[in-house]
Amino acid sequence: MSVPHQLSAAAAQHVGHFRLSSDQQRQLAKRLTAFLSSYSRLSDSYIIEFFTEDLWHTLPSQWQLVLQDLSYPHIADLLLDATNGDRRYPSVWPLSLLAFRATAHALAFPRECRQERGRVSGSVKPEEFTENQSQSSLLGHIFRKHVKPKKQHEIRKLGMLVKQLCDQTECHRVVDVGSGQGHLSRFLSFGLGLSVTAIEADHTLVAMASRFDGQLMWVLEKEKQKKNGSSLLPASQSSPCHVAGWVNPKASWEAFIKQLSAADCVSEGPSTPCGPSKKKLRGSTRREHVVSAHSSTDSEPRSQDIEMTSQHRESAENSCRCVKPVREAGGHHPDFVLTGLHACGDLSTTLLRHFVHCPHVRGITSVACCYMKITTKENPAPPGLVEPPTPPGPAQELAQAEFGYPMSSWVRGVPGHQLSYKAREGACHAVEDYVRRLREESELLRTHCYRAMLETFIRDVRPDLRRAGIQTIKKSHLLTFTEYARLGLARIGLPPDLPLDPERVEAMLKQQGRVVVYFSLALLLAPVVETLVLLDRMMYLQENGVDSQLVPLFDPNFSPRNFVSLP
Repeated sequence: MSVPHQLSAAAAQHVGHFRLSSDQQRQLAKRLTAFLSSYSRLSDSYIIEFFTEDLWHTLPSQWQLVLQDLSYPHIADLLLDATNGDRRYPSVWPLSLLAFRATAHALAFPRECRQERGRVSGSVKPEEFTENQSQSSLLGHIFRKHVKPKKQHEIRKLGMLVKQLCDQTECHRVVDVGSGQGHLSRFLSFGLGLSVTAIEADHTLVAMASRFDGQLMWVLEKEKQKKNGSSLLPASQSSPCHVAGWVNPKASWEAFIKQLSAADCVSEGPSTPCGPSKKKLRGSTRREHVVSAHSSTDSEPRSQDIEMTSQHRESAENSCRCVKPVREAGGHHPDFVLTGLHACGDLSTTLLRHFVHCPHVRGITSVACCYMKITTKENPAPPGLVEPPTPPGPAQELAQAEFGYPMSSWVRGVPGHQLSYKAREGACHAVEDYVRRLREESELLRTHCYRAMLETFIRDVRPDLRRAGIQTIKKSHLLTFTEYARLGLARIGLPPDLPLDPERVEAMLKQQGRVVVYFSLALLLAPVVETLVLLDRMMYLQENGVDSQLVPLFDPNFSPRNFVSLP
């Protein structure tokens, strides 16, 4: 492997800023593609083939010598942690390895959100979870029910950003695409007073979202009765409108608007009793008051309209630039702001295209995930791609094929821009979580070695069976390899009592450290791949006359896919 040494220093001039000029974007794209092309063998490799493909010996021999005996904490400090300023090397590293690490860190967009800098070292969860590890102190209690801590953190921060954007655009209608169980939609509607349409392809999730809405409304009704005896909710704000529908990435924005206009909202209220009175709010679609997003852990929700703290306002004002000028549009559909919290695969790129082309979309906040499910010219139907429930009609098809990556014509024309399925899948891994495991010397680190070992025994009896989908074996790190192998073999239809040479097993177990080192080298490229994907989207918007920026809105230790695209 050769390293383009000049990349490191030059790259550092660009990635410190999330708002880049057109020329800066192009220069950064060139450097990213050149660097990733040089190390495509590393980013494209599968760790489960560590033994079958002899991956260790694909590394430069000088790298092998200095890396093979590293302790797990040393791997974290010397390779993966970009912020570590006190690196003490047990041996002299070759310049090519130092340049590789430095370039990878310099090219990747910084993932740390500004307000989390300076947090106590080693702390995993944000400060809002200091008092209670499972309850955000900054989110009203009615929005925490059914919601895991990670999602509480996300819906609070993204919700505040959407609210600020709506205020800037003077547009208080929001379309939440890929809304799932409606946690973000509920906060936007009941908590922030916005008019929300939530669209989700999974009918089961839509039904759950509607039921949870009813439960929240029941709580609001009870609070109203406690305060003044009234049993009616005022008609000041409506509850979210839930739409069961699949957003076709190949459909035009006109088809999307038609889908929103023609869809029937699901608003059934709770299907099961929500409290002691077993009262259902079927038919009631209004709420009592705006509940503060910054209420403490008190049991009573606040009744006054929401007030932004100075910290949140500063964050929102520095982040919200996702605004288009108001345009005259035909038709009678009202304007709205688009949002998507971890919209999977091509869904995120579809939202950006609708933002660019649809005159009704006034702004957008987009948080992407599942980069491996993005379509490319080389891989137009990647594994896990969500297929339409029914074949789309001819009127919905785009005039030309458009893929999830690359979106921009500039990146499309740069030699070596291609990103494999494996490289994009690797970009979804949580670097911060792996660093934590390394420093704790967690037993979880043996999982990759176990799976790579099992791959060798599978191919001994079935050479044609490569990378079989065994899926996660629960608590595999607590099992012996023999126990793990029996469970894994049974899942792919092979005899669970397949003979395993004990000497061979022992020899491979001794290489667990090398497996971890190799995986860490590949993981070092994950943020670089993500940066190229997100930069391509910035350039697509730039090519369509929209300046944009990326904001690391969430705490990356808590929510790894933390970048928000803000045109």
